[in-house]
Amino acid sequence: MVSDDRKRAVRLPPRWFVRLAWSTHRAICRVSGGRFGLWRPKPGRWGTARLTTIGRRSGRTHQVIIGYFEDGPSVVTLAMNGWADGEPAWWLNLQAHPDTTVELPSETRPVRARAAEGEERSRLWSKWREIDTQLDAYASLRSTETAVVILDPRPEPS
Repeated sequence: MVSDDRKRAVRLPPRWFVRLAWSTHRAICRVSGGRFGLWRPKPGRWGTARLTTIGRRSGRTHQVIIGYFEDGPSVVTLAMNGWADGEPAWWLNLQAHPDTTVELPSETRPVRARAAEGEERSRLWSKWREIDTQLDAYASLRSTETAVVILDPRPEPS
């Protein structure tokens, strides 16, 4: 667990600002047709992708921008909800409907979502920690463990 001193060392912007940033980022991607707002990960940096989900209650299609890195053929992200408590809606939607698509800067992939567990989760969390040195401090702001989400490739639907 992270000490109270480290907890105070990380500060999040106000929730309204986080939500505004998310909306703006999605709008930039939508208006530009994905030319702006999506980028590939580089060594020591994460990339951004656009994830499409099916609403667990509404059945409607939703899109969200996620940070990611690639682990072999899979895309790895965190269900962090801007480090606020509660699971992000996109993760709840994926738990109900795990087959979806992820749009990367150069391609759109059909994927199946799942939560990493055990040793796999520890390994992937460590990789995220290499990218974000304050990962543990941010995660300690949440009352529940942050899910490490793996988007495994699946065959194109026929």
